[in-house]
Amino acid sequence: MSESASQVAEKQEVSLFDVRAFRNALGAFPTGVAIITTAGADGRPIGLTCNSFSSVSLEPPLVSWGLRINSKSLEAFRSAGAFAINILAEDQKDLSNRFASGQIADKFEGVAWRAGHRGLPIIEDCVATFECDKFAEHLAGDHVLFLGQVAKFDHGRHEDSLVFYKGAYMMLTQSLRELASRGRMEPQNLDQARRLVNCMLLRLACENGVDEDFDAIEHNILQIEQLVAPEEREQRAEASLEFFRLITRAAHNEVLVVVSETLTNIMRQILKADSSLRYRPDLVPVRKQILSHLRRRDADAAEAAMSHYFDEMRRGTVANQTSTAAP
Repeated sequence: MSESASQVAEKQEVSLFDVRAFRNALGAFPTGVAIITTAGADGRPIGLTCNSFSSVSLEPPLVSWGLRINSKSLEAFRSAGAFAINILAEDQKDLSNRFASGQIADKFEGVAWRAGHRGLPIIEDCVATFECDKFAEHLAGDHVLFLGQVAKFDHGRHEDSLVFYKGAYMMLTQSLRELASRGRMEPQNLDQARRLVNCMLLRLACENGVDEDFDAIEHNILQIEQLVAPEEREQRAEASLEFFRLITRAAHNEVLVVVSETLTNIMRQILKADSSLRYRPDLVPVRKQILSHLRRRDADAAEAAMSHYFDEMRRGTVANQTSTAAP
């Protein structure tokens, strides 16, 4: 039987479909990067890098991800009754590359992980993890789509996630971190950038902030006041960074949010590495002054108080370095 004209036209249309162009078009949509893990029948941990993870439902809590039908790990995931989604932070590019490589026999060698729900391998220090029971699986073209019902989840780190875009990682913060690690970012340049950005944010917060934003800042200041013990150093540092994050939120400007979060993440790494970080009670009244000016919508006074804050921070850093270096 000869083919109809419509069947011929349909085949021609399929043959003209440009798969590479299709892939490039899909790459215009930024996606997060995750490592999907499960345990084999022998208990051996199995994992692979994936950027097809997405949420599906809140009630019940369902998520999904897809795996190519020619993947060597397909049967392991089809046989397993559970899997975990480990959302990577932007400083975990090496982990992403490791679990995406076909040349590494034991991808978990040297990787910090723990056993979670139903023995699932959970990678440590990720932005978030979702431990799932397999809800369903569906064949979809050249992929198998896995749906999981979340049994446990954790949102541990407050840093930006690793993002894949147009065939590459989006890592503005990571690029700046690399500059800092190579000694090519002067501390005074970072200080100046943070000062300028936060002063701009303060002015916008005076215009766009609402009482709810200012109440959150007040609650944060009270929290910082309570974190005075030496063993609370890390919590105090995170709460101090949250102060600036809340000002950013009060500005209600998505573009500056990206810039501010980038600088905040760099500062977080610096603070983590600074074992000499100490409590600065002298900065609490300055934070309160900033908040008072925000509530009164006094942008000039708020900016002056913020500049004073950075001046005091800088003086404290220099004094601390001098005392540490003294014999």
